[in-house]
Amino acid sequence: MPCAIALTNSPIFSPSQQTPKLLSPFYCKLSSVSSPTNRNSFYASSSLLSPSPKSPLSPLTYNRSLREEAEKEAAVCSTSSLPSPTILKRKRPARITIPIASLRLEQVDQTPREESSRLDEVEVEGEGYSVYCKRGKKRGDMEDRYSAIVDESKDGSKQAFFGVFDGHGGAKAAEFAAKNLGRNIINEVALRSEDGVEEAVKEGYLTTDTDFLKLNTNGGSCCVTALIQNGQLIVSNAGDCRAVLSRGGVAEALTVDHRPSRQDEMERIQSLGGYVDCCRGVWRIQGSLAVSRGIGDSHLKRWVIAEPETKILTIEPECEFLILASDGLWEKVTNQEAVELARPLCIGVDNIRRLSACKKLIDLAVMRGSSDDISTMVIQLGQFVQ
Repeated sequence: MPCAIALTNSPIFSPSQQTPKLLSPFYCKLSSVSSPTNRNSFYASSSLLSPSPKSPLSPLTYNRSLREEAEKEAAVCSTSSLPSPTILKRKRPARITIPIASLRLEQVDQTPREESSRLDEVEVEGEGYSVYCKRGKKRGDMEDRYSAIVDESKDGSKQAFFGVFDGHGGAKAAEFAAKNLGRNIINEVALRSEDGVEEAVKEGYLTTDTDFLKLNTNGGSCCVTALIQNGQLIVSNAGDCRAVLSRGGVAEALTVDHRPSRQDEMERIQSLGGYVDCCRGVWRIQGSLAVSRGIGDSHLKRWVIAEPETKILTIEPECEFLILASDGLWEKVTNQEAVELARPLCIGVDNIRRLSACKKLIDLAVMRGSSDDISTMVIQLGQFVQ
């Protein structure tokens, strides 16, 4: 609908020497809403200042109507200051403050909040060993843990225990195993002769698993451990964490991953009434877990056992160093690649840099696309042999 707006040079707002004109009350009311604060934002229309061509009223009739309306309006308005009762003189309307909404969008702070409890990486330089753990870029809290215990006996010989633990369904199982598995194994070894070491390690794993299940806590953990005593290396695993030995620069895997796709593991699971199927290229137990052994996993305990596989060998001069790592490394880096990358930093150099070797291994896995938590430990075997 066209609307007439009064500009500031209108006779209503500016004194004029011309004879005041009679104005339509309708026009006056419209002009009162005009704000004089922004002249450029308004415009004037003449559609209400002259009779419409389609109107049945003649100019005389139209002017007469305007005059009659003006006289009626004058009777209502206060006219004490008017020089003549026939002239309508309106006061300047009060300023109307119209709130103008800002068109500027407020910037929303989308900076992610740092979680003080989140652990992104762990690096440790120990006596004869180094370890580096890095949280996967697509992971929540880091679920990997490690363990290192070095004891020196009265005769100068060293006994050491090392472990890498890869948690799933949370970090509680990995953390529990890191705190308890080493001591449980060492205590069991102390109760047996040298011939009973393998059985002692097995009992240590099973005891740790039983104690964790008593907590009624969800989740589980894969484990790889190395016990060094009396010149022997006892390596065990339950799950897909792996131990790789550098023997004169040649990689030697000391453990075999426990996965449902392994023929003997699949047969064991099926013989216990379970099933193994392939989902999106990954073999899983009961359509759920991609490993067949480990600590915890109470809901699958019938098939996911904690019994480890153990290998014992004598540490010889050509046994240079041992790499313990979670599957986040081994899925992207081969055994031989790992040895060849770490060896120049650990063997035949004055300044041994085991921690740098651990970091380079993880950096290589990440560069190749690993988004999993990764833990890598390098153990200098010669430092634990007399």
